[in-house]
Amino acid sequence: MAEKKLRLGFVGLGIMGSSMARNCMKAGFEMTVYNRTASKTRALADEGAKVAASPAEVASASDVVMTCVTNSQDVLEVVLDQARGVIAGVKPGATVVDHSTVAPTVAGRCAEALAGKGAAFLDAPVSGGDVGAKEGTLSIMVGGPREHFDHVLPVLEAMGKTITHCGGSGAGYVVKLCNQICGALHLIAAAEALQLATAAGVKPEAMLKAVSAGAAASWILGHLAPKMVAGDYEPGFFVDYQLKDLRLAAEASAGLSLPLPGATLAETLFRAASAQGLGRRGTQAVYEVYRRLSGG
Repeated sequence: MAEKKLRLGFVGLGIMGSSMARNCMKAGFEMTVYNRTASKTRALADEGAKVAASPAEVASASDVVMTCVTNSQDVLEVVLDQARGVIAGVKPGATVVDHSTVAPTVAGRCAEALAGKGAAFLDAPVSGGDVGAKEGTLSIMVGGPREHFDHVLPVLEAMGKTITHCGGSGAGYVVKLCNQICGALHLIAAAEALQLATAAGVKPEAMLKAVSAGAAASWILGHLAPKMVAGDYEPGFFVDYQLKDLRLAAEASAGLSLPLPGATLAETLFRAASAQGLGRRGTQAVYEVYRRLSGG
């Protein structure tokens, strides 16, 4: 007899979460969803998802509960609130998978609390932006026990193209912060290169075509630098979210007595972008900081 398919739950239906949940449904998984702003559940409900009144209700209907929220406190509230959180409804044997980008210490707190209910916790942040979420091509970096990773792998494969078990509890969160450092520095590098080309009278499109074919090629140079040129700052990922992640990296490095000068520079520039009113624009809007510095 065929193995019964896992029942899924998803909490947090923002830019990323809604597409991730939809891809799981397309893969044939039964889905129960919850979002603090209830209107964001309507599209998925129209496509067949059940809508719950709380994260606890999602957990009570699910074998695997996924969460994707904004910050550390949100994860702790959604997962550990004794009245409405996942922990209030989670069943023994269930697995909770958090796709948020938060402090690595959150993993230990959630894993310990859920273990008391006979449930497991995996930290599994994602990279690839809104496009990767829609197309199901995310990179998913996972921390936690290997046996639980293997258990939920078919679910992760419905949302991502590259799924990596990075180590024990918290390892996924750490790797995501590494990703955010790289991404922020790539954005700054693209902005600086565009400013130099423009100031020297070189067409930015020509520079990007040439550089993107060589050793300096990157996803950001290919996808976000052209948006800088066009002044297209529509968000796939917000400036303020990138700033939050760089602050998390700074906190993690401070606990390790580790200097991160590049990340510190990036944090300063993204803080400037936020202060200039660009916090809810796409991360490529950091280019405006450079333009304004040069009087552009």
